[in-house]
Amino acid sequence: MSKNVKTKPCKSCGHEISAKGKVTCPSCGAVNKKPFYKRAWFIILTVVIILGAFGNLGDDKAATSPSESNIETNDNSSNAEPATEPATEPAAEPAAEPAAEPASNETVSQKNALRSAKDYLDYTAFSRAGLISQLEYEGFSTEDSTYGVDNCGADWMEQAVINAKDYLDYTAFSASGLIEQLEFDGFSTEEATHGVSNCDADWMEQAAKSAQDYLDYTSFSRKGLIEQLEFDGYTNEQAVFGVNATGL
Repeated sequence: MSKNVKTKPCKSCGHEISAKGKVTCPSCGAVNKKPFYKRAWFIILTVVIILGAFGNLGDDKAATSPSESNIETNDNSSNAEPATEPATEPAAEPAAEPAAEPASNETVSQKNALRSAKDYLDYTAFSRAGLISQLEYEGFSTEDSTYGVDNCGADWMEQAVINAKDYLDYTAFSASGLIEQLEFDGFSTEEATHGVSNCDADWMEQAAKSAQDYLDYTSFSRKGLIEQLEFDGYTNEQAVFGVNATGL
């Protein structure tokens, strides 16, 4: 029993020829080839390409996943509260210009009295009362003299110390005798006592100087000279020390 052979028409003359493989038409001699898309190698190649395409699609999805994650992260970051910027200190306001000093109501005579008071203190020490009297002696009124003395910036305690030292540079004094002298010059008892207490005097030495001054002026007995020094304000101890220092 013969097998049925599948045929196809020749592309050149239409004569029926075998449909398998490469066939030469017995009628016209044309070579008929099997279409390439029906060949095995083309089918295999097509399958490989399709499988590769599916594989690349999966890779693309995997590659896009981190991007989506980054998008979510960026979204969360955008929703986060912004960082608080450090507060800036306000700019310092410019310093206000000092107020202008009010115009002085000082009269010309008061200015002159003040200048004279300072000049006297540059020359020697004065008590407040003594300096007022000196300015009055110069012809200033009591009001102007008082104004000048009260505004000359003098420290009357310091003036008492200076005056006490000046007296001791000139002659010898006992402590009580020097206090009396400063009070006579117009210092208060407090100022005079402060001046004598801070003049750095050695009262024993002052007694010896006083004793010698008396003997340089006139003659004394030992007892009489001790009594004279005690009258001048020295203690008995100081007076005896002073007379002994003279060799009497």
